[in-house]
Amino acid sequence: MPRNKQNPLLLGQDNNALTWLIVINAIVFIILNFLKIVYFLAYDANLIAEEQFTRQILNWVSLPANAGVLLYKPWTILTYMFAHLSVWALIGTLLWLWGFGTILQDLAGNTRLMPVYIYGGLAGALFFILTSNLIPQYSAASANALPFLGAGSAVMAVALAATTLAPDYRIFPMINGGIPLWVLTLIFVAIDYATIASSSGSYAVAHLAGGAIGFIFVKQLQKGNDIGNWMLQFYDWLNDLFNPEKKHGTKKKTFNFYKTERKPFSKTPRVTQQKLDDLLDKINQQGYQALTEEEKAFLKKASQEDI
Repeated sequence: MPRNKQNPLLLGQDNNALTWLIVINAIVFIILNFLKIVYFLAYDANLIAEEQFTRQILNWVSLPANAGVLLYKPWTILTYMFAHLSVWALIGTLLWLWGFGTILQDLAGNTRLMPVYIYGGLAGALFFILTSNLIPQYSAASANALPFLGAGSAVMAVALAATTLAPDYRIFPMINGGIPLWVLTLIFVAIDYATIASSSGSYAVAHLAGGAIGFIFVKQLQKGNDIGNWMLQFYDWLNDLFNPEKKHGTKKKTFNFYKTERKPFSKTPRVTQQKLDDLLDKINQQGYQALTEEEKAFLKKASQEDI
């Protein structure tokens, strides 16, 4: 693989899905904790401050266990997967998201990460609600019924998606040739379930559902079915509404024909830095499998010429 002077997966790159996920989670964490501090300053008793903050703020972003309450707060199906209160929960989430998200972007392209994250969060929300309302010991009316908060299910989906795509992907190559990705995933799952074991069985089921949807997403992708493509089209549509000059619609191609004795086109396998950068950007956005045979041959030629 040729060396790229500007790594397309750097967190600072525009439209990097991993960057946006990390930033959104961090911003929501800062806002929630700032509001919590305000409540603690406003009330003399910490217990009252905690109760008021939970009722007036936290309950409006966390996913309720009670299906009836959810009907009045449907937006929590999305907001809960970006909300954290504990700094250690946030750090753990972002570290695992960064690790598995970087690998998934590298293997499948930048555009697949956000759909996997959202699908994982939605699957976790669905099974959390079902478990909380159908299994007696985790009933929404019981004392064990806690609201759902955090990106656990979404990150589990990203982890399983990356592992399903390339289980033998090597990390830390300096350690005896590298550690297979599936080993890291097993460690992640063990730590994750050890963390939530004392909370609620509904959480465990939700995380399991997130992992399952990550597996299904990749299996469908390998069959040629991109079940997250509608999200990208919806995003492009919204972007076009606010940026009319950046239309994502397919432009109609026009062809001109001329009478001539010469061939209209002949291939010239000339390696240029611009074309190389374009192909690397395509890999970043769509994954290596999106390249044509001609483009793969060009990358091979470029690596031999050491561009």
